[in-house]
Amino acid sequence: MPIDAAHTAREPRLRLGMVGGGRDAFIGAVHRIAARIDDQYELVAGAFSSNPEKALASAADLGVPRAYTSFAEMAAKEARRKDGIDAVAIVTPNHMHAPVAMQFLKRGIHVICDKPLTATLSEAKKLAKAAEASGVVFALTHNYTGYPMIRQAKAMIAAGDLGELRVVQVEYAQDWLTEPLEGSGQKQADWRTDPARSGAGGSTGDIGTHAFNLANFVTGLTLDTLAADLTAFVPGRRVDDNGHVLMRYKGGAKGMLWCSQVAPGNENGLRLRVYGTKGGLEWAQEDPNYLWFTPFGKEKRLITRGGAGSGPEAARMTRVPPGHPEGYLEGFANIYAEAARAIRAAKTGAALPAGTTYPGLKEGLEGVAFVDACVRSSARNGAWVSLNL
Repeated sequence: MPIDAAHTAREPRLRLGMVGGGRDAFIGAVHRIAARIDDQYELVAGAFSSNPEKALASAADLGVPRAYTSFAEMAAKEARRKDGIDAVAIVTPNHMHAPVAMQFLKRGIHVICDKPLTATLSEAKKLAKAAEASGVVFALTHNYTGYPMIRQAKAMIAAGDLGELRVVQVEYAQDWLTEPLEGSGQKQADWRTDPARSGAGGSTGDIGTHAFNLANFVTGLTLDTLAADLTAFVPGRRVDDNGHVLMRYKGGAKGMLWCSQVAPGNENGLRLRVYGTKGGLEWAQEDPNYLWFTPFGKEKRLITRGGAGSGPEAARMTRVPPGHPEGYLEGFANIYAEAARAIRAAKTGAALPAGTTYPGLKEGLEGVAFVDACVRSSARNGAWVSLNL
């Protein structure tokens, strides 16, 4: 019996553009891989650098058919095309997130933006207001929220497996800025330690926001106040490279957050521990397929991705059988896949598919407000402050 093509044809790929992420850019390549893993996007346009020559060369390297030397030109021309982009991925340094996003938002183009949302809180508030008014999908790539065992942990806490939450401990430790690498001309170190491009927070804005977002995502708690002690240990460094933060959550839970980029022996040591009246959970990003659960008074239990004890929330984020490594790139891809579901629903006016979850404007605002609060608190010798949301 012949196959009816009308019933087997897949939906067309979403047309994706990219701003930033040209030659020698780490995060741009990560986003491109993530966008392709589930075959939901096709990269068709890009303004890959503020340097015109590099922008065009990067597009040629990638085989991208429509190359632009200006993101404003790209937004204007793509919006006028019948085959213009459906969404744009913004992978620039932090200070350019807001101006780039604004150009696409006002033309109704969906946005997938690298974190943090912006470099300053005032920019974040303006951008959030503009995005809400435009009605587009705005996804923020806090990729760790896409890990299967993080979804498992979130589901277990929501189901009450830990009881009433009491203690949250989260840390993200690295060592790559232990010495003044920014003085060597290294591109990533150069802009990430420049407050004009990274924002007022150094390690706080770069990795502390990931830790803060992860704790919020998994626990569902809302921060009330914090007290921060930020330090630039490397002489001459203009932003913090280490931060200790005490956190008080609404409802009575207490938290501690440590972020550091001057901790020798740590590569990407993101770790979360949550304790409640009925038990505790532990997860480490460098061993992401394992989640440890200890019911109070009972033996410690290992829950593996796809193994016994792992539920549908984790399965929905899983691609390969248990025992095969799955992590960073797949976590990014899960955010892109969730954004694709939301964009397709927005294009057709359909309801958002059940279970679709991705960080957005709310999480972006909270992250920038967290950095702002940490900087204010530390400047006041660790005074307790609230987020200025």
